[in-house]
Amino acid sequence: MFKYFALSILFILLISNQLQAQNDTAVLQNNMDVNEIDSSLLMPQKMLFTQSILWGSHGLLKNKLGNGDMIQERTIQLNLRRKMLNVHQLGGFITLGTMLAQGIVGSQLYKGDYKVKELHENLGNVVNLSYGITAVNSLFTPPAVFQRDKKLSSMRIHKWLAVVHLTGMIATNILGNNIENNASLKPWHRAAAYTTFASMATSMIVIKF
Repeated sequence: MFKYFALSILFILLISNQLQAQNDTAVLQNNMDVNEIDSSLLMPQKMLFTQSILWGSHGLLKNKLGNGDMIQERTIQLNLRRKMLNVHQLGGFITLGTMLAQGIVGSQLYKGDYKVKELHENLGNVVNLSYGITAVNSLFTPPAVFQRDKKLSSMRIHKWLAVVHLTGMIATNILGNNIENNASLKPWHRAAAYTTFASMATSMIVIKF
């Protein structure tokens, strides 16, 4: 049942990705278009801690990209932001796909087919790597030109769900590493994995609307 549900989610995401292509472009332009930065040259007052490390007033890459030219620096930053968020989106699809594959193999493992144990573990490593790269390309991207308000929005929901699937990823790995010593953790491991997949898929769907 999980396999068909997960395939349906991936299908919806692929369709919405095509249908919302123009809308995505508009959203990116509203936040990153280099043609609009002439009136908003300053960095936003608030940004993620991870962004501040690199791009803040005392960030490691502050004044390192534009040879002292603020317009050139912000242009380079915003172009980099666009590319990193494209990688973030692509990484999301790859991660969901490998999660689905690992879930299918995991169901066989739970039924007693221990020949797939190594494959399940290898897929888990791929999921962790893909998820990590996807997360880095979101957390460390240069900040947007415009500061978002605090109203409920698809982006805000996307970020809340990110907390859920990050927590789920951590829980899934911890529980998975302890199953051999405590088989009673299997249902919790499966629940954490399903929650991670569902929350990540939902976070990708809501950002389309």
